Amino acid sequence: MRCRMNEDTGSDYITPWQLSQVVDGGGVGIIEESKHPNFTKGDFVTSFYWPWQTKVILDGNILEKVDPQLVNGHLSYFLGAIGMPGLTSLIGVQEKGHITAGSNQTMVVSGAAGACGSLAGQIGHLLGCSRVVGICGTPEKCLFLTSELGFDAAINYKEGNVAEQLHKLCPAGVDVYFDNVGGDISDTVISQMNQNSHIILCGQISQYNKDVPYPPPLPPAIEAIQKERNITRERFLVLNYKDKFESGILQLSQWFKEGKLKIKETMINGLENMGAAFQSMMTGGNTGKQIVCISGDTSL
Repeated sequence: MRCRMNEDTGSDYITPWQLSQVVDGGGVGIIEESKHPNFTKGDFVTSFYWPWQTKVILDGNILEKVDPQLVNGHLSYFLGAIGMPGLTSLIGVQEKGHITAGSNQTMVVSGAAGACGSLAGQIGHLLGCSRVVGICGTPEKCLFLTSELGFDAAINYKEGNVAEQLHKLCPAGVDVYFDNVGGDISDTVISQMNQNSHIILCGQISQYNKDVPYPPPLPPAIEAIQKERNITRERFLVLNYKDKFESGILQLSQWFKEGKLKIKETMINGLENMGAAFQSMMTGGNTGKQIVCISGDTSL
């Protein structure tokens, strides 16, 4: 969504927000009236282009029906763990992480307390990583990762030397890196990655205010390490894997219902607080997915 504030979003699949038009984003809601053959009153639906308003008339073709049973009635989970961030984490780890159960792989996740990072670390464990280390920005988030989400360790990048802490917590080096941030933190992680290891390029939030291509180029010294160690770093776009969405959602839902995938949200109420919520998310105020409830309740 930060990219949609630029004239050029840097992506084919998202368009910039237009001046004087209602801002939109991922949303979930209930049909109150329908003239579309696929929907009737009372259906729950989601869309990637949901306007930031309490009621709206939408083209039914941009809506997708959802089953509240998949999320035990927590509708907002369709915007997070049982939705696009969950699919991004799951498919990203499956397709780009090259995890082999029983092979003692170490995974590092940056932005580890965010919507995707908090899920990616848990999924890394579920798919067979023997060690998962998260990087985030507060002591509270570090504690949350280790005490609630099952991360083996966590690093607060705002305290102490990240390279030293990483070396201590990943003595066998790093095999899989789920990258949400880019910049200095990623350069530090890449410098400690093993031969034939893999970077899952989920996001580069530290770089979005800069006029650079996506994915942003690495500094020459880090690029040399990447090439020398044959570290994969390919652009990952979840929309290229639509054939895996249905099975992915069912897998995420099953893990959630079995208690294997813990879901955390930061919930704010009121359309009038949308701007403050967005700003808070951009400065690390959220843990897990940032959700704004603009009308009614988010659970059944």
